Amino acid sequence: MNIRNNFMAIALAVASCATVAAQDGTTAYNFLKLTPSAHAYALGGNNLTVIDDDVNLVEQNPALLGPEYDHQVGVNYMRYLGGSNFMGVRYGQGINEHSAWSAGIQYYGYGSFEGYDITGTSTGKFSASDMAVNVTYTHDISEYWRGGITAKFIHSKYEDYSAAALGVDLGVNYYNPNNDLSFSLVAKNLGGQVKKFADNRDKLPWDIQMGISKQFSGTPFRLSLTLNNLCKWKLPYYQPQDKNSTSSPLVLKDSFGSNLLRHIVMGVEFLPNDNMWVGIGYNYKTRTDMSSYQRNLLSGFSAGAGLKVKAFGVGLAVAQPHSGATTFMFNLTTSIGELMR
Repeated sequence: MNIRNNFMAIALAVASCATVAAQDGTTAYNFLKLTPSAHAYALGGNNLTVIDDDVNLVEQNPALLGPEYDHQVGVNYMRYLGGSNFMGVRYGQGINEHSAWSAGIQYYGYGSFEGYDITGTSTGKFSASDMAVNVTYTHDISEYWRGGITAKFIHSKYEDYSAAALGVDLGVNYYNPNNDLSFSLVAKNLGGQVKKFADNRDKLPWDIQMGISKQFSGTPFRLSLTLNNLCKWKLPYYQPQDKNSTSSPLVLKDSFGSNLLRHIVMGVEFLPNDNMWVGIGYNYKTRTDMSSYQRNLLSGFSAGAGLKVKAFGVGLAVAQPHSGATTFMFNLTTSIGELMR
């Protein structure tokens, strides 16, 4: 596909929102919504626009890849809810002054479980896992615009059941270093299943997203705003009427304000120099998705920091979406070219 056609492809995807918005939004493969980037996770869990020397960010938006990531390797690890462990590796390489490619693999392990038959007799332990393999290509459209495409092969195995799917991400990014402004538009997880678990065909969690990042002139602060679920305005949720009671009835929340906030992810960073960042993010949807009597004050917030020393970059992020359930993410990047000098 000609990268210049990314604009048309995304425009067509946006135009189709009017028809799919009224459909059932239930999807599978929702692990694809989890970022492997500590930088993005620290800024609310989703960020399409941050410009950093970190190839792990490419998963958020294929258009963030470029020749500047030549021979860079990034690895990631995440300790998630319920003892789940996620990990992956990505490699980026320049093709010429205006093009680059990248390949990566992500593994999502959910641990082992005790199986039982219909009589309650134990059938032994079994495991569950997901995996996504992806390849990305990008090309500079003009001085400030870049387009990218990521192709994904997705495989899931739960006990003796397995399924597979193919997906595509399309993205464009505008970045002007003169005023530290970055803007992106991304269509994520377009595609479908090629092998079903059973009789029903599951949908990919496809989405249209938009984001902007801006560093304020003369200051070390950068603000990011990301808009999710642009194809679906209503994002209602339930919360306990009495948050101090485990038996309180649930109340539907579907106001204009709650729907608006559940589309927005916000992040702010402190950038003392080119080799260091400290960030904090807020995701209202994460907070309300975890709405219960056990939700704590930190639910929806995330924080992290990153540092580059010579050829190595390290990123850390932490969040506590639910009481007693702290998540932790670690990233490491290195440039093979710089190591060999």
